[in-house]
Amino acid sequence: MKFWKSKFVTYVLIVVTAALTAVNYEIFIFKNAFAPAGLNGIATMMQQIFHFSMGYVSLILNIPLCIAVFALGYRELGVRSFVYTAVFSACLLVFNLGIIDISPYAYHTENGTSTILAPVAAGVLNGLIYGIVFRRNGTTGGTDLIAAIVRHYVPTVNLVWMIFGLNSAVAAISFFVYDYKFEPVIMCILYSFITSKISDLILKGFKTQMKFEIITENAEEISRDIIKELHHTTTLLHGKGMFTHNDKDMLICVVQRHQVVQLRKIILRYPGSFAYMETVNEVYGNFNESPAVYLEKRPKKAKNAKNAEKAVVKAIDAPENGGAEGKD
Repeated sequence: MKFWKSKFVTYVLIVVTAALTAVNYEIFIFKNAFAPAGLNGIATMMQQIFHFSMGYVSLILNIPLCIAVFALGYRELGVRSFVYTAVFSACLLVFNLGIIDISPYAYHTENGTSTILAPVAAGVLNGLIYGIVFRRNGTTGGTDLIAAIVRHYVPTVNLVWMIFGLNSAVAAISFFVYDYKFEPVIMCILYSFITSKISDLILKGFKTQMKFEIITENAEEISRDIIKELHHTTTLLHGKGMFTHNDKDMLICVVQRHQVVQLRKIILRYPGSFAYMETVNEVYGNFNESPAVYLEKRPKKAKNAKNAEKAVVKAIDAPENGGAEGKD
């Protein structure tokens, strides 16, 4: 049941985002005479040259690719790309035929001032759409399909450079399509850059935490302090310093941003310790559970949260673990 529910949500999301992409093109792209990146950029320039609705061009370009990807065994990708392309093209045709007229809402200035805002707005909206679709393991067709086909036959190809080459070609050709002007080229590059940055931001998530890696000879003591004061635990790795050739321990710990100063104070209690931190995104699992809560879910370990936390600290301080109780 959950499987089918997840699939249903994914396809609903593909349909909604495809419709929003069509609205984005009508409001910000067509009226401002520039080509977006990728296969849709080629379709946009063909519409500009032949005055042939991009809805038809998108179908002509994408449907054979969907069929080819499906035939190569990437059935889910082929089906999802077909749904996206069909909805996107249908919406463009609806707008183009005047069945639904959204032209009064199109962003355009008669004297050309503030035209640069069009690729900015279009890039932000398209980046949001891409990020949401990719988080649901969806697809927008176009270059995704080309990449799948190329990777199938040439697994070693660098897809990043291939897609970069395609987008660069679109930007360069747009100079000739749009009356030998540099503005459409700059707008295409700006649109592509903003789309990439926004989609990456959505994929990585907005929740950030701080990851510390601490090299020390006082791993037990630092771990004990972190558990007692920050209610987070650590992971211990064993290593060796290559200058002194002495055995060292490395602790890995992820904490909330507001706990950075407190953790720094803990580290400074133990001279000779070395630490560095980095920002991490979208931490999953038991990160938000304190050791006490974690052990509380395991009744054999502790009867309640208070006893559980005592059990953690006691285990660290135990003589066999080299804790404080085992020191003279």
